[in-house]
Amino acid sequence: MQTVTPSQTQLPQVAHPRNPGMPLDLDWVAAVQANTSAIERRAATLGGRRSVKKEFQAAWLLKAVSLIDLTTLSGDDTAGRVQRLCAKARQPVAPWMLEKLGMEGLKTGAVCVYHDMVETAVRALEGSGIPVAAVSTGFPAGLSPYHLRIAEIGESVKAGAQEIDIVISRRHVLTGNWQALYDEMVDMRAACGNAHVKAILATGELATLRNVARASLVCMMAGADFIKTSTGKESVNATLPVTLTMIRAIRDYQDRTGVKVGYKPAGGIAKAKDALLYLALMKDELGHPWLQPDLFRFGASSLLGDIERQLEHYLTGHYSAANRHAMG
Repeated sequence: MQTVTPSQTQLPQVAHPRNPGMPLDLDWVAAVQANTSAIERRAATLGGRRSVKKEFQAAWLLKAVSLIDLTTLSGDDTAGRVQRLCAKARQPVAPWMLEKLGMEGLKTGAVCVYHDMVETAVRALEGSGIPVAAVSTGFPAGLSPYHLRIAEIGESVKAGAQEIDIVISRRHVLTGNWQALYDEMVDMRAACGNAHVKAILATGELATLRNVARASLVCMMAGADFIKTSTGKESVNATLPVTLTMIRAIRDYQDRTGVKVGYKPAGGIAKAKDALLYLALMKDELGHPWLQPDLFRFGASSLLGDIERQLEHYLTGHYSAANRHAMG
């Protein structure tokens, strides 16, 4: 892995054209395969071949902070909790640590909440430049009436959400009904208007990596700006084999169309060392453009706390208690 200096973690987000989508190409979809054993071997060897230490590790961890969609999606969310989370997004790492690391202006990539908390988050983040992402379309199952799922997107955009994380209908993937999945994604993208749309595949429920690859491609054809692994509520969420499958679909789509699509692993990424593996895989497979928040995000909450602990250990030689780095 190429080293990243602290100054490079402050590079401004580079805007790129949104994914306009394309007509559904069923021949291309049918041709997509996934060599599961090869994918799993590649993922299993990543940790042994990619390792950074000391100041280089600290720099990569600061980069990871800037890519986090700081998330709270609990039934007992309150306005106070969301406001505290937004304060954490504005100042994700203790000022004394940033000063010693030569960093300033570090913030997370976004704050992700349920629709009911969008307005609270928008007010709390005013002036920060941090976008609010709303989970929508009957999250997490995506089984509410279709017209209500579409309407929910519009309500979240109206409330100020700049990004919408939608969930696809898994049954379309499991039955191979790619036209239905495409049409659904087109409708949802249209309902987002100017808000960026992240398509959540719920990969843990799609049975095979081939299904993951084909669903990724269909969602991109329909205009998804990001493809995302999971809601975080499935029994299996983001994994390295799934990630490799999805980002190679992103690479194929770019090769064919010239359009860059973002990637968001979510659920189960709680340790700093895991974040480093995902960053290494992104750089190896897609390159530097996918190390910026407009093309890569971590859907996480507890990850930030572990990154803070690792940074404090780097600076002091001691690990602090996890409760010293609460999210809110």
